[in-house]
Amino acid sequence: MKLTIYQVDAFASQVFQGNPAAVCPLNEWLDDDLLQKIAEENNLSETAFFVARDKRVELRWFTPAKEVDLCGHATLAAAYVLYQHLDFLAPEVRFQTKSGELIVAKVDDGYRMDFPASPPEVISPPHALLTGLGKVKPQLVLAAFDYIVVVDSVKVLENISPDFSQWLMLDRRGVVVTAQGDDNDFVSRCFFPKLSVNEDPVTGSAHCQLAPFWGEKLQLTTLSAKQLSKRSGVITCQLIDDRVILIGQAIDYMSGEISF
Repeated sequence: MKLTIYQVDAFASQVFQGNPAAVCPLNEWLDDDLLQKIAEENNLSETAFFVARDKRVELRWFTPAKEVDLCGHATLAAAYVLYQHLDFLAPEVRFQTKSGELIVAKVDDGYRMDFPASPPEVISPPHALLTGLGKVKPQLVLAAFDYIVVVDSVKVLENISPDFSQWLMLDRRGVVVTAQGDDNDFVSRCFFPKLSVNEDPVTGSAHCQLAPFWGEKLQLTTLSAKQLSKRSGVITCQLIDDRVILIGQAIDYMSGEISF
């Protein structure tokens, strides 16, 4: 059997930046075990699989370790593949996912993704979270589907070196550490050791939590965000009611064929 595969750098305007995702268009769904093996073999933070059915597109995401309920950069990569390689002509893609309907439209400055907002709430941090931070003292700890750790400055954020053995014990997807930015409204780093992704380069879904927090704190409805990974990436976030609009670019890295 042969499958076409694309590798796309999402939230990037040139290769070797942003977050790489693999995208595999399917005619019909394959066994979950096979999808997981493909994602493990790809060894990227996410592999997106989709099946186009008339006016809707069913979309799923797999890390090398497991399927996840939401992924922003691989959604962007999937929309990019539809528009750039598969002659998708509709003004927007309506993806059907485990997180509900996600809408992506091609716009002048990239791709506009409409996601549900997940405002985090202040919590008392678990011991393993604080231990994993080492000497870093958080200003605030919140939680939605990830733990959100607010630190004092960009410099503190850049110098964090987590103890991932501690964060493997946590009960949420991962840990997102964030600070108010110098040149952007806010910055972040995202860590997902439980998903076999110690640090993710650019994480769209994390901004569904970060944008509501920073929007309220800074009294802004449009925010510029930067993820401070080695590859780095920039996301524009807009808050509209209970939705977060994420706008980013994408670019091809390679395409090929899987044989099995």
